[in-house]
Amino acid sequence: MAHKTAIIGLGIMGRRLLDNLVFHDGFEPAALWDPSPDSCAKARETAPGVPVVTSAEAAIAAADVVYLACPPAPRKAYALAAAGAGKAVFLEKPLGVDIAESEDLVRRLAAAGAPAAVNFTQASSVGFEVLRQAIAAGECGDLLGIDIVVTYPAWPRAWQKDADWLRFRAEGGYTREVISHFLFLSERFLGPLTLTWARPSYPADAALCESEMLARLETADGRPVSVLGSVGGAQPDRQEVTVKGAKASFRFTEFYQLWKSTGGEWAAAYDFPSDPRRSSLQRQLDELDKLVRGETHLLATPEEALRVQVLVEGMLAGKG
Repeated sequence: MAHKTAIIGLGIMGRRLLDNLVFHDGFEPAALWDPSPDSCAKARETAPGVPVVTSAEAAIAAADVVYLACPPAPRKAYALAAAGAGKAVFLEKPLGVDIAESEDLVRRLAAAGAPAAVNFTQASSVGFEVLRQAIAAGECGDLLGIDIVVTYPAWPRAWQKDADWLRFRAEGGYTREVISHFLFLSERFLGPLTLTWARPSYPADAALCESEMLARLETADGRPVSVLGSVGGAQPDRQEVTVKGAKASFRFTEFYQLWKSTGGEWAAAYDFPSDPRRSSLQRQLDELDKLVRGETHLLATPEEALRVQVLVEGMLAGKG
């Protein structure tokens, strides 16, 4: 039986997952909701046969699985309502922006006992699997650290403009939206991190999100994760994460492409799919199906997402 699935939040992320749900045998889109009529109309174009209901509560009631693609502020209430009703919960990241609220959310999700995970999209990617295997086989040698570089000509990016909250300091910014993915990656491969220091820069308008970010994080044994983020200038988007090994290093570009170097030029670490985003999201749904069925899965746990949130909010506050 396919899992009846509700989507709360029909912006770009909600519609992307909706577009993939209709192609996955394990899931049946059952209900959609967003407070924006425009977002609802766009979702109807993506999946004309899926009901758009009148409230978040109605969406939760219609489903076995609830995907929360709404902004961070209302996410906790919806997640607890769904988990309290025995529904599986799949949350977008960040888990939240208030540490105490997110700690409470994680505790209460655990107490409810409902399946729950957070959508760090690389968790089930081919690149993650290839890198895991390379590390296990000793191809990398000792892991020495990770470099994260994120630069954009403007933020939000053109395709994100509908999500206006992304440009504001209260809930948005690329550290929460993008660098969080790469901190999750770093902890998966290096282990828990501690923020050593961070130096964010903000525009003159105090309501707007960060423009630059420099930070250093470390593992318990001192291996560094270095972060450079910036916005501005005529340039293409750049999203690179380099996992540095003594024998071989691996670099993720654009989230899904993985490259390898033993000291020379970077070479593709595997054959990239023709549609990497669809491939990645279908693999995420494979893992979500396992979570709902009570099987071992690769998705990010709420506890992992909380650790990433603590690091991100510390970076935004300029700790250290």
